[in-house]
Amino acid sequence: MRMLFNLLIMLLFIYLAFVLLVYFNQTRLVYFPEKRLSNTPKVVGLDYTSVQIATGDGETLHGWWIPVNNAKGTVLFFHGNAGNISHRINYLTMFKRLGYNTLLFDYRGYGQSSGTPSESGTYLDAQAAWRYLTENEKIAPAQIVLFGESLGGALAAWLAVREQPGLLVLASTFTSIPELASEIYPFLPVRWISRFEYNTLEMLRSVICPVFIAHSPQDEIVPFRHGQRLFQVAPEPKQFLSLEGTHNTGFIFMQPVWKKALGAFMDDHLVVH
Repeated sequence: MRMLFNLLIMLLFIYLAFVLLVYFNQTRLVYFPEKRLSNTPKVVGLDYTSVQIATGDGETLHGWWIPVNNAKGTVLFFHGNAGNISHRINYLTMFKRLGYNTLLFDYRGYGQSSGTPSESGTYLDAQAAWRYLTENEKIAPAQIVLFGESLGGALAAWLAVREQPGLLVLASTFTSIPELASEIYPFLPVRWISRFEYNTLEMLRSVICPVFIAHSPQDEIVPFRHGQRLFQVAPEPKQFLSLEGTHNTGFIFMQPVWKKALGAFMDDHLVVH
């Protein structure tokens, strides 16, 4: 009996040690930045300008500004938690074909941007990118589409609450970090120990612009029900597109349908300048 008790105590200490390890290493579980840029928009024949964007706390963000002639509007793109902007170049081709300018930038700690990523820091990055478009490029807020991919969807929704964009797009986005993490790690008290929120669901309740949401039933990282729950609370007008493929391939597999549906929604609901 005493041996069993000692074994249970040992297992409890091991479990608590693991919980503490996860608690203090959460940043490494949320952000997977890559510093090296593998390509530039030139690889797909796009002209672009490299831009430096100052944040409100002394960091400098690197991005690409891709203008088009007679643009219908401008897309401010927020990428996911892994890689950097060089892994999202195919989006630039799509937006150009749809007739939209694009600002694609890296958060602090990603690509050629300075600093280290954090939740509060990425919110400052989102604000800085918005200021760049509205102040440097003189883009009217109503002409800006906030496009968020995965983690970037939380940032896009956060910004949509605080500014007045023309439209919000969420692709493969989760409801919140604690909810997603509790599904990935059901054996951990995630909701108690999480130091990250990125609560897209709560932010979406306060959004007033049109919302387009896309998600795949085959998404192995962010379950399909996250996209469905986001759509439930999104304001009208709204549209949901069911993708095909995994978390990182859904866009590739559904490109023709994706481009047609998204393009039509943006054209129908973005204010004409």
